[in-house]
Amino acid sequence: MTTEVADPFGGLMTTEELARLVKVDPSTVRRWRTADPVQGPPFIRLSPRVVKYDPADVRTWLNRHRTDPAEVDR
Repeated sequence: MTTEVADPFGGLMTTEELARLVKVDPSTVRRWRTADPVQGPPFIRLSPRVVKYDPADVRTWLNRHRTDPAEVDR
């Protein structure tokens, strides 16, 4: 018998998962975090080596970078 524990955070994403989602190399996501100024979506540093991303923050970040061709000034 297995017992599943509900994830209260809805599943945080790893650097690799974020990279796959936006189709970039994980090193690009790492570079975003260390850029000055910091780029990319907000992140959660759980330890010096563990970084996670909240999917809601990722969606918000992606929406901020969305361009609707119907709204582009010509």
